[in-house]
Amino acid sequence: MLERNDATQERVRGYRLSRVRDALRNHECPAILLYDPVNIRYATDTSNMQIWTARNPSRYIMVFADGPVIAWEFHNCEHVWRGIDLPVEMRQAVGWTFFSAGAHAERRARVWAQEILDVLRQHAPNERRLAVDKLDPADTTVLVGHGLTLLEGQGVMELARTVKSADELVLLNESLRVCEKGIERMRRDIEPGMTEQDLWARLHEENIRHGGEWIETRLLASGERTNPWMQECSPRVLRQGELLAFDTDMVGPNGYCSDISRTWTVGHTRPTDAQRTLYDAAFSQIHFNMGLLRPGMTFREFSEQAWKIPEQYLKNRYSCVAHGIGMVDEYPSIAHQVDWDSSGYDGEFEAGMTLCVESYIGANDGVEGVKLEQQVVLTEMGCEPLTSCGFETEWL
Repeated sequence: MLERNDATQERVRGYRLSRVRDALRNHECPAILLYDPVNIRYATDTSNMQIWTARNPSRYIMVFADGPVIAWEFHNCEHVWRGIDLPVEMRQAVGWTFFSAGAHAERRARVWAQEILDVLRQHAPNERRLAVDKLDPADTTVLVGHGLTLLEGQGVMELARTVKSADELVLLNESLRVCEKGIERMRRDIEPGMTEQDLWARLHEENIRHGGEWIETRLLASGERTNPWMQECSPRVLRQGELLAFDTDMVGPNGYCSDISRTWTVGHTRPTDAQRTLYDAAFSQIHFNMGLLRPGMTFREFSEQAWKIPEQYLKNRYSCVAHGIGMVDEYPSIAHQVDWDSSGYDGEFEAGMTLCVESYIGANDGVEGVKLEQQVVLTEMGCEPLTSCGFETEWL
């Protein structure tokens, strides 16, 4: 693995922007309008209040396949572009939401749309097509009313983000090392009598103090709240010997996500036979499936050959067998074979993909459950773990 040097970030920026432009050409799109703050971060390496701007569309960029990057930045925030060695034309964003425009929202939307049209005509004069990643219905109506054909852009960006460069892996590993510090802090501090929220705060603290950014979910549960999965942390007090499970979903340094799940006992007590049985199944599932992964394998083949979930755990299965990971959860999401007809889609694994292999094991009528997840990189030889965060192998 490469180590970071002064040029690493610059190479990453160039690689990612070239991936976006290549994806546009592959989809025969002249340009893409981006509002999703993660897509903006990927294309330009700029970030401005990502959670807030995800809810309040107030900064946006347009990337041309064979042309410039145009950036509309939030009020008086051009400074967030300092240090970014990227030729870009800066403009003032037009806010057209009810929050920012009130009764003037419709008029502002027309001003916004006219500027988008003018920029497209200037840099792609013979084109009336524009890819977009996310727009509200009113904005879509205005642009279509001006004769534009809008193309689905989120898929363009997901495919662009799929394959990581060696330099991206350096940055991703920096995020993972911070996540591991947070996990170790939780492991060290967990004790009966503290609350789920007390323990979860340790991960947040370590992330922020080491330059991380935000956490997408609050998935930490104990005791009977571990079954079913997808229960966010609460004021519940931890009890000696019960299971404690979590899923980090942590956007750390450099804007890359560290997505690791582990399950322990509170007080690190010896597990019961029932707890060991659950853990053994979850451990078997992710390690069996990791052993299958290889470049050139199709998503359908992976789903068909994946570890067969015992009937008593099938109803409470995790939502996918595996999924992509980068700045956040990314393409692809691999459906279980039992879900293939309703939610599966095919594709092919490539070297350079980073993935999370998932497991949740909990009986439908059971008391507790085990959540495990391992983040890996796909190489020509198969997959390699990206984290050294250990498993409870003495439970097996």
